[in-house]
Amino acid sequence: MADEEAERVRALGEILREYDLDAIRLRVGEAEYELVRREAGPAATYVMPASNGAVPAAAPAGPEPAAAAPGGPPPNVKRVTAPVVGVFYGAPSPGADPFVAVGDRVVEGQVLCILEAMKLMNEITAESGGVIARIVPENGELVTLGDDLFWIAP
Repeated sequence: MADEEAERVRALGEILREYDLDAIRLRVGEAEYELVRREAGPAATYVMPASNGAVPAAAPAGPEPAAAAPGGPPPNVKRVTAPVVGVFYGAPSPGADPFVAVGDRVVEGQVLCILEAMKLMNEITAESGGVIARIVPENGELVTLGDDLFWIAP
């Protein structure tokens, strides 16, 4: 890691501790840095390639998150999970129609919701097409990294 990158990661770690944050994400040019605080250890760091502006929804590695909806999705359902800690918004603005509703057919790349994290609005998009089987969080609810947002049936 170059000296400049190491300094950037150290500064992000200091911000994480100073403001008692669970996670922080920063994009600089082609690199994206995300530090996530773990309960029993230091913050984890990794670099991801820059995307087209939308934060892709991705399932976390490792065990099933504790905040997954009760009962869990059926085996054929794809879970869209929160890639960041933030506030869930199902519509582009207050009073506007929601991006999607239960029963809507969606296509790959379609915007499903917005997660507001540190005053940044992150569009969460569908990784594959299907039908919205369930919208897990309520509008305005705080979600954490790895929480289920949507269940999409084929």
